[in-house]
Amino acid sequence: MQQPARAPVLVAAGGTGGHLFPAEALAAVLVERGLGVHLVTDHRAARFGGAFADDAIHVVASATLRARNPVALTQTAAMLGLGFIQARGLIGRLKPAAVIGFGGYPTVPPVLAAAWGGVPSLIHDANAVIGRANRFLAPRVAAIATTFPDVFSGKPGLAAKATLTGNPVRAAVIAAAAATYQMPGDHLRLIIFGGSQGARIMADIVPAAIGRLDAELRARLQVVQQAREEDSDRVRQAYMEHAVAAEIAPFFSDLPARVAASHLVISRAGASTVAELAAIGRPAILVPLPHAIDQDQYANAGVLERAGGALRLPQDAFTPERLASEITALAAAPQRLIAMAAAAKSVGRLDAADRLADLVLQVAGIAPKQ
Repeated sequence: MQQPARAPVLVAAGGTGGHLFPAEALAAVLVERGLGVHLVTDHRAARFGGAFADDAIHVVASATLRARNPVALTQTAAMLGLGFIQARGLIGRLKPAAVIGFGGYPTVPPVLAAAWGGVPSLIHDANAVIGRANRFLAPRVAAIATTFPDVFSGKPGLAAKATLTGNPVRAAVIAAAAATYQMPGDHLRLIIFGGSQGARIMADIVPAAIGRLDAELRARLQVVQQAREEDSDRVRQAYMEHAVAAEIAPFFSDLPARVAASHLVISRAGASTVAELAAIGRPAILVPLPHAIDQDQYANAGVLERAGGALRLPQDAFTPERLASEITALAAAPQRLIAMAAAAKSVGRLDAADRLADLVLQVAGIAPKQ
């Protein structure tokens, strides 16, 4: 006798890599466990696409609260209200077993609609400081998954709902994590990136810093740098002038493997970046985005810094002179790089997607498939 189809799980994520990558990692595990998965997001998700079938992606209206004047508040409320109506209709059609939000304002309508409609709901937060959308949703959901411990220190009501799962990472990251860190020898491999879209600050500072290194160290360098299209030519030219071997591109589809092949990473400190550095276990110089309201990247970088796996440089300290000094010191101390790699890996969680999948099934009341 054919068994009835199991109800799907609806994952909701803002349309940035930091929100979508862990959602994709969870979806892969849930599919392996025999569950259908649908994604609800905003229009930005298309550029990261490929992990979900077209008919399993649903766009709902949403808006980010960027200003607190009456006009902006009214517009944001109207868009979220429209998204809530759309999400209720979607949930009515799909009848999901559970809805899980991964942060960002596009998660508010579907998770709120689920919570108010009696559908089991939970959220996951990737950062060391919980985001605004998740702060709003946290009291309204059945469970909260966290990437770092003590996110709700001093908030016993929310802490009682929280489960430490870690931040799910993509299959490519898990594969890259199998590579052992190699001590620098004749070559010192650097990889530089600034998040899913790159960062101008890296183009401004890193080539200038490398130009300040002594010639012997520059000759050892092999650089991979993610740079925006508008910055690529000047970055490439700078490395040519410094006689440094460099590969420059706006995007690397095999970034986890390139991180695994590196001796030192220089990057922002987004949640996915920190989770992947920890999973793979590579030393890093992290430059948190300075203007974030919640200072989440600063807190994320602090987790790796306290473990001994990274140096955290505030952006106002991220100068060519300071970066050149740090690279020189690390290049002269290969044993320190090895220790930093091990320290970073000590806080990585390769099983985060499985742990989160267990929590989703628990909240949904779904018994594991035999």
